[in-house]
Formats: sequence, structure tokens, C-alpha cells
Amino acid sequence: MHKSALSQLIVSMAIFGSVGFFSTRTGLPAVELVFVRCVCAFAILLAAWLLSGSFKRERWDAREALIVAACGMSNLLNWVFLFTAFRLVSVTIAISLYHLAPILALIAGGLIFRDKLGRTAILSLAGCFAGTLLIMGAGGFGGASPSWKGMLCGVLAAVFYAATMLLGRSVRRTSVYATTFVQMAIGMLLLLPFVRFPAYADLARGEWIYAVATGIVHTGFVYLLFFGSIRRLPSPVVSIAVFVDPAVAILLDIGVSGFRPGGLQTAGILLLFGSLLAAFAVPMTRAARRRDKL
Repeated sequence: MHKSALSQLIVSMAIFGSVGFFSTRTGLPAVELVFVRCVCAFAILLAAWLLSGSFKRERWDAREALIVAACGMSNLLNWVFLFTAFRLVSVTIAISLYHLAPILALIAGGLIFRDKLGRTAILSLAGCFAGTLLIMGAGGFGGASPSWKGMLCGVLAAVFYAATMLLGRSVRRTSVYATTFVQMAIGMLLLLPFVRFPAYADLARGEWIYAVATGIVHTGFVYLLFFGSIRRLPSPVVSIAVFVDPAVAILLDIGVSGFRPGGLQTAGILLLFGSLLAAFAVPMTRAARRRDKL
């Protein structure tokens, strides 16, 4: 295994795990924060595309350009709903619901790409569903409560994150750099009519630092590390390593922000992530055993 690539992936996931912690300290609503993120990340990713020389080898395709654009729109909605969730509920609850995305992508992949869903995948789906219900709790289904709205935003973020994953599977020719900076450009253009620029006027220096960091560090820098590493690592390793992200997010929320989940919510979080881990770890273990027998 490529140890340097694995280290890069773990570092990128650990950094991204702190995005919820940073976002709650920016003092910005979701749309305005996502706009800052798109602007900063666009500049970094465009520079990387030019400096790496990828632009010289770029092959543009009309059909794929439409897929990249759709991917950009779905990624934008993913971010807006995720950062809205961070404002309405704790980072722990939001990030737990957000990580329903791999299971949603697994289901959709079975329907769209005819990927086979085995018994483990079906049981994991049931576990994730039960975990989600426990996280939301019986009291969370009051339609007017801010926590219910935040949980709904967390689930919607997961839906659009899953859509981004599935659309990304169809991008074959366009380089990672081009794909990501085009997505940032689309995000800027789509958000521009909705951004309330006076929201930036009263930000303190510390809030600006947190806001810009979500674009430069959590998007630009992390994207470069993440996409630079996953090409040198096997898919099962990547699937397991991404769990560093929610682990860091939850530890920061509990250890620094002081959030304390209730008993049912704790059970739901453990059931959700246990089911997600089983969905990827069990097939990987079986595949390793088959290889050993050969």
C-alpha cells in the first residue's frame, strides 16, 4: 500500500472533519458561507489546474460537461443544506445524518447502474434507517421545531451528496482539477443572486478567518490532498478511511463545543456508523479471504 497516499487521505479527512466546527464560528448564514467557500476554492483549484499542467492534457466533451455541471449543482445544494443543518442542530447530529450518503448511493447504484445489493448491504440499509430514526427521536418529528428542520437539512444534504457521488462516477475524461474548479464556478454563479452581501459587513476578523479557512483549507487544500491520494489507493481502503471525517467532527463537537447526545441519539449514532462500516468492511474481508484461498 502507498503509505504517503494513505497519510494524505487521513489528513484530508481529519481536516474536513473540522468543517462543522469552523462553520459555526463564522457568523455567516449557509448561502453566504458557501459563496465564500466557492470563491476561495475556485481560485486554489484553478491555480492547481494551471500550475500542474493538467490544462494541456484536458479533453472536453459536451455530454460530460453537462454531467460536470449537474454534479456542481448537486454539490452546491449538498453544501447549502449541510451548513444550514450545522446552524440548526449540533454538528454531531448533522454529520451523522449526512453520512447516510454512502448507503443512499449504494441503493441508487443498484437501481441505476444495476450494482448488485447483497444481504450485507440490505442489512446495513436497515441498520442505517433504524439509526436515523433513533437520532431524530420521537420528539424530533414536530414540524415547527428548529431541530426537526436541521435534521431534515442533514438528510437532504446526504441525498445531494449521494447524487454528487453517482454523477461523479460518469465523469471519465475531464481531470479532477477541471471538474472541481468548474463546480466551484457554477456554485458562485448560481449563488450570486441569493447572496446578501451586507452579511459580510459586520464580521469580526476572527469570523473572517474561519470563513476563509472553510474555502482555502477545507475545500481547496483538502480537495488537492483527497483527489491526489485516492488514485493511488484501493477503493476499500478509501471507503474505510473516510470515517476519519465524522470521527473528528463528533470528537470536536463533544470535546470542544460541549454537546452531549441523549441515550437514544448515542445508540442511533453507533448503529448508523456501525451499519455503514459493515457495508464496506464485510465485503472487503470476504474478498481478502477469497484471494487467500487462490
